[in-house]
Amino acid sequence: MHGLWRPRVLGARRVPASGPVILAVNHSHIIDGPMLMGIAPRPVHFLIKREAFTGPLGPFLRGIGQIEVDRSTADRAAVLRALAVLEGGGVLGIFPEGTRGQGDFASLRSGLAYFAVRSGAPVVPVAVLGSNDRPGRLVKALPALRSRVDVVFGDPFEAGDGSGRRTRKALDEATVRIQRRLTEHLKEARRQTER
Repeated sequence: MHGLWRPRVLGARRVPASGPVILAVNHSHIIDGPMLMGIAPRPVHFLIKREAFTGPLGPFLRGIGQIEVDRSTADRAAVLRALAVLEGGGVLGIFPEGTRGQGDFASLRSGLAYFAVRSGAPVVPVAVLGSNDRPGRLVKALPALRSRVDVVFGDPFEAGDGSGRRTRKALDEATVRIQRRLTEHLKEARRQTER
């Protein structure tokens, strides 16, 4: 990442040094996941769509601990692998919007709330800014070489309400709390980086 772009990492110390944690990352460009894998203070295991595991990239992604998920169904095997990462004290990376978009956390799916409530792991919001900037691109699909990409880690927070409930209502309430915190973090990250 440092060879191709100029990532500026802010707040990495906010990621707990040990124990389970979930990184909730906005997603507006294909390099957001690899960027996090390359600069995060701890190894990150992302839930990645099955389609990315084709050809030689598949064995590589599996080899570095990424989790293949079939988005066309409730992929129980992927859910169990993700929970195992957290139970083992690891870091799970999630794009809570489920796919690339505007990167503004506007439409969250309930998966992040499920993992956070079920595991009790704190959620660290992460804003990746600048990966989707248009000027100066040599390769259409990538940010301009040597351009600055900001990665801003926020303060960890608990998604649940402390009751330990895992009902549909509890997950819906957790999703609302998560969306509020992620949106606040993104706004603060933009202010901090002037993007």
